[in-house]
Amino acid sequence: MNEDALENLVRIHKLHHEAVDANEVEGLIQSGNVRLKDAGLEALSLQSRFDLSYNAAHALSLAALRYFGYRSDNRYLVFQCLQHTLDLSPAKWRVLDQAHRKRNLAEYEGDIDVDEALVTSLVEITEEIMLAMAALTAG
Repeated sequence: MNEDALENLVRIHKLHHEAVDANEVEGLIQSGNVRLKDAGLEALSLQSRFDLSYNAAHALSLAALRYFGYRSDNRYLVFQCLQHTLDLSPAKWRVLDQAHRKRNLAEYEGDIDVDEALVTSLVEITEEIMLAMAALTAG
């Protein structure tokens, strides 16, 4: 974890400290794992798989932030903090950021524009986050 970077975000009021709640972290992990499993169901529409994988990624990413005692009021920042919480490469959290933008277009403007490649990347990165969280919480 890169505590200095997270503390810088606290100083500029992008993050704030909040006591860790182990039940919340576990609930977020469980929610992310269930959604990620469902996102792999080929029988579902591409849009449903996107929605499930995006929400799985967000739940697991938020679990990482909460595990270290931070909270953000901005969904996109939860993804950006992955490089500081789980050492996820910038290229990978940028895919999550792209998914976040597409999710917002779908949610607020009805513009659903996702493809198989994005969903596949989103699932793969979310699986990586899930494994990192499992390792973190096992230790």
